[in-house]
Amino acid sequence: MSCVIASVTIDNKRELNYMRVVAGEYGGRRLKAVPGMKTRPTTDKVKEAMFNIIGPYLEGGQVLDLFAGSGGLSIEAVSRGADHATLVDRQYQAIKTIHENLSVTKEEDKFTVLKGDAYKMLNKLAKQEQGFDYVFLDPPYKKQQILELMEQLKKLGLLNTDALIICETDQVADLPEELADFELIKKADYGITELTFYRYKEVN
Repeated sequence: MSCVIASVTIDNKRELNYMRVVAGEYGGRRLKAVPGMKTRPTTDKVKEAMFNIIGPYLEGGQVLDLFAGSGGLSIEAVSRGADHATLVDRQYQAIKTIHENLSVTKEEDKFTVLKGDAYKMLNKLAKQEQGFDYVFLDPPYKKQQILELMEQLKKLGLLNTDALIICETDQVADLPEELADFELIKKADYGITELTFYRYKEVN
């Protein structure tokens, strides 16, 4: 639909300190990475591949990034034409970095930042009767709960018809090709990382 992504630039350093918005209104603007080891950055190769796949579908709409990290996915999505993005993360350093990166856009009103557990935030968004067209799911590899999160999104009515779900996992997750109410669009492997794209097909 956090997934729309910033390209990684190492700036002649071994550590990943900065990223850049690849394209769109904010193209070329530099973003900060979350300091420390708790947040796993999406590699440049994976990000480029993700947006090549998402590109034809990205037109307006609402974005949800449940494990937002630096906020790069949501910023890229809005840069490329999404109307608004909601970013969720439970880590203080991530939230701090997100706010710093959003200031680079000069359009902070196009973003909503929520600090807290993903499941709790889903319930909060449901009470607000929110609906999303693009959802990025990139949880910590050791705590992959993609299918549970997708079921919760569906159960709470948070997915608009034809919403795209972009999942970043390791190979162990092995997400299914057949999934009730979801159509598999594409699955691609990039080393230890696997990208899986689903489209939500609402059942009347």
